[in-house]
Amino acid sequence: MNPENHKIKRAIISVSDKTGIIEFAQELSKLSIEIYSTGGTAKSLSENGIPVKNISELTGFPEILDGRVKTLHPAVHAGLLAQLNNEKHLNQLNEHHLDSIDLLIVNLYPFEETLKNPGSSHEDIIENIDIGGPAMLRSAAKNYLWTVPVVKPQNYTEILNYLKKDGTIPGEFRQKLAGEVFSHTAYYDSLISNYFANKNQIGIKSELTLGYKLQQTLRYGENPHQKAVLYGNFGNIFTQLHGKELSYNNFLDIDAASRLILEFEEPAIAIIKHTNPCGVATATSLTEAYKKAFATDTVSPYGGIITMNRTLDLEIAETIHGIFTELLIAPDFTDKALEILMKKKDRRLIKIDFNKLKQTLGWDFKSIAGGVLMQETDILTYEPDNFKVVTERQPTKEEMTALKFAWIVCKHVKSNAIVFAVSDRTLGVGAGQMSRVDSAIIATQKAAQMGLDLHGSVVASDAYFPFADGVIQAADAGATAVIQPGGSIRDEEVIQAANNRNMAMVFTGMRHFRH
Repeated sequence: MNPENHKIKRAIISVSDKTGIIEFAQELSKLSIEIYSTGGTAKSLSENGIPVKNISELTGFPEILDGRVKTLHPAVHAGLLAQLNNEKHLNQLNEHHLDSIDLLIVNLYPFEETLKNPGSSHEDIIENIDIGGPAMLRSAAKNYLWTVPVVKPQNYTEILNYLKKDGTIPGEFRQKLAGEVFSHTAYYDSLISNYFANKNQIGIKSELTLGYKLQQTLRYGENPHQKAVLYGNFGNIFTQLHGKELSYNNFLDIDAASRLILEFEEPAIAIIKHTNPCGVATATSLTEAYKKAFATDTVSPYGGIITMNRTLDLEIAETIHGIFTELLIAPDFTDKALEILMKKKDRRLIKIDFNKLKQTLGWDFKSIAGGVLMQETDILTYEPDNFKVVTERQPTKEEMTALKFAWIVCKHVKSNAIVFAVSDRTLGVGAGQMSRVDSAIIATQKAAQMGLDLHGSVVASDAYFPFADGVIQAADAGATAVIQPGGSIRDEEVIQAANNRNMAMVFTGMRHFRH
């Protein structure tokens, strides 16, 4: 027998998501396809006048253990797994008075929905782990040449179109449906695995399972010749209020900007370009913070990202409206602010839920050739108790405030990172250079281009100074205090360079590389 010519005669329907199932089953019945079903699905079909037989009529065994056992039976799985071109299989079906199952329509207990419900208890979650459903789906998908496995309601229409044509389903489409089944059950199992890992406080598992659904297909990746998609729950944290579709690079910038602004409790503004901050400031108002942040670099913000940790109101909207920005990110927008900002069609407005963002900060992933790297999110910025003044001169109170501010920003700058700052704003940022002294030179030059005086500023370095040249460069530019992790074999040389210039230097004992 050729699978391509195999007529669909018998089906099992057992669904939690009943979207479209009544209409689908009605059409199957009109095609004289015999339908078996379970529990609530059987009841729903029967109430709608669709001829249906209870699964017990197929198995000769009642549903038991509150429905936990109903389809885990040889009559079901033999029917799903029998190869109808195998004489031995056919003889065994006849010997045991079993029939083949040609069509299986199953979707699973709502484990994901139960998991998302804050009112769900551990017992509720466990009870919504489906056992019989995945078992049937996997059996049918393995035997897709003879049993058509269906897990998505979106496929009902296409299946009916084939059946109405000649009562068969093409092998190529069966194979596609089988792939969907194994993808779906893998996703389902990943949610269960991750739930237990969280419950058991296991951070690093021996097998990595990532449960993410496709959220959207992007126009392209970092560059137009690269395909790109978004998986996960980005939309649960960020809501786009206005503007054209977000790009791959937009998502990266939103993530970088949001993680930075999350560090501040006082009103703060950060201006981001290519995931690097080019200006950050705090103030009593967002408008004042923006003016100070923008002054750090008045060139780079064009086409960049502005993020803030307070409601974007009319005053700040009027201030930033004149500069073209790709993205504006805020926890909320007033109606009057939206009225102004929406006048630019290309400007994207993003509302962020900081509480939900915090909940996602646990582990970070990065793909490499042949694998995936996973690390804890760099949540801890510094521990003041571990600060160690290593120079002869102690930093003043104002310098210490500035050092902490510079250190926060420096954490979010690509390595090698150098940040010049005062207590409430950045003055110069040097990012992503191969040598630390080059980053210091760039930060100094940027400040000079913007007409900013670095005398009396402080400087932060995301990792230790391997040589004294970076500190000397900062001192020559006017910095009076330095914050860095320490740990170089030349620490004494670096400290001596600071002492010779009457600089205060603080070691954090904590590095913040950002590759």
